[in-house]
Amino acid sequence: MTEAVEYDVLVLGGGPAGENVVDRVRAAGLSAALVESELVGGECSYWACVPSKALLRPALARADARKVPGLAGAVRGPLDAAAVFAHRDYWTSDWKDDGGRDWLASIGVDLYRGHGRLYGIRKVAVSSPEGEHHVLSARHAVVVATGTRALLPDLPGLADARPWTSREATSAQQAPERLLIVGGSVVAAEMATAWQALGSRVTVLVRGARLLPRMEPFAGELVAEALREAGAEVRTGVDVEAVVRDGATGPVTVVLRGGETLEGDELLMATGRVPRTDDIGLDTVGLAPGGWIGVDESCRVSGTDWLYAVGDVNHRALLTHQGKYQARIAGAAIAARAAGTATAAEEGRWGPYAATADTAALPQVVFTDPEAAAVGLTAEEAERAGHRVRAVDYDLGKVSGAGLYADGYRGRARMVVDLDREVVLGATFVGPGTAELLHAATVAVAGEVPIARLWHAVPAFPTMSEIWLRLLETYRG
Repeated sequence: MTEAVEYDVLVLGGGPAGENVVDRVRAAGLSAALVESELVGGECSYWACVPSKALLRPALARADARKVPGLAGAVRGPLDAAAVFAHRDYWTSDWKDDGGRDWLASIGVDLYRGHGRLYGIRKVAVSSPEGEHHVLSARHAVVVATGTRALLPDLPGLADARPWTSREATSAQQAPERLLIVGGSVVAAEMATAWQALGSRVTVLVRGARLLPRMEPFAGELVAEALREAGAEVRTGVDVEAVVRDGATGPVTVVLRGGETLEGDELLMATGRVPRTDDIGLDTVGLAPGGWIGVDESCRVSGTDWLYAVGDVNHRALLTHQGKYQARIAGAAIAARAAGTATAAEEGRWGPYAATADTAALPQVVFTDPEAAAVGLTAEEAERAGHRVRAVDYDLGKVSGAGLYADGYRGRARMVVDLDREVVLGATFVGPGTAELLHAATVAVAGEVPIARLWHAVPAFPTMSEIWLRLLETYRG
């Protein structure tokens, strides 16, 4: 190996979380290097958030347009799948990361391409595809941002069946005639929406009682109802016991508990994520390989003063925007500690070095038809946490802005109120166009805005934001 090259901060993983860490520490005047084994920009940019939304946007726009008088008749035909795929390819830069590489260079971050592993305290060893080996050392911090990969359950025949994961589902170049999807997650719901709209006959097999189990129950119910109306089959309470593929390119058969079989042309396994920590050298610093990495509120790894973990790998909140948020928090903490300016007082619950929103104000949008947007705690989660709460519900279709948005608008909203403090602990909106309602709710939850003050936040008429007024009126009775 070459002689060790020293930087202030080393980042292992070049997805959105890793990119945000180097951005923050460079802004603070620290030197930094980033190690990436695939593409700068990571899972989100090439196989998850960005390509999935590029596939979904035409589907959602067409669904909305079909409910608008004067426009509905003009959008009755199928989507132009080739154009949709070309648009998706544009947004993934055809799976090339020249832009990310150039951005790193522009802010003065050195990029090391290859497999990186921790190599003891404050050190990282990198093996490049060309066979070069480097040892890097950090004066202040090493940040693990290696993310997750798809979890494939141990099912007989699954490996030989070559199933899709989220990567294949977002990068495929043609719609399979029949697509089987196993799982009830966000990936399952979004990809069912996209591929049904692109012409596949979709069957979703959910082990649990509903889609989107981590959201309010009505979210998964409304999404499943819309999928069925679009022609998809959604089955809940089913267990897959085995998978069989006919030859190299033949159909795939799923065997359910009880012996029933279903046949498709492709099978998407949307059954969760696992951390990419099995071969990154955790054992060299006293940590167990293959598991999630536990961190404190500043994303510093427990028991260390130099190792941080941001993004999916710490299992706090497996969402791109939260990984970027954690990276900003960790970057600020690293810079402050390097300068000797971080104090206990500044590391309070909502201070600049605490990723409190991961647990108190976590926002998420599921880009299905209808959209499902939520922040904070569900009613069940709030009660389980010991809060005395009231869930306030309202039919979104009764709001003027929603009725103008689409004929026959169907949707629902819920506000979860802490009765002791009279602040909003959580909010959920389900319906077309509700993604853009979410940030107002996020501000209310993160800011712990009193209900009495929310009365003075007047929503414009006639917008869907008037749902806030209706929820407050319902709360007051």
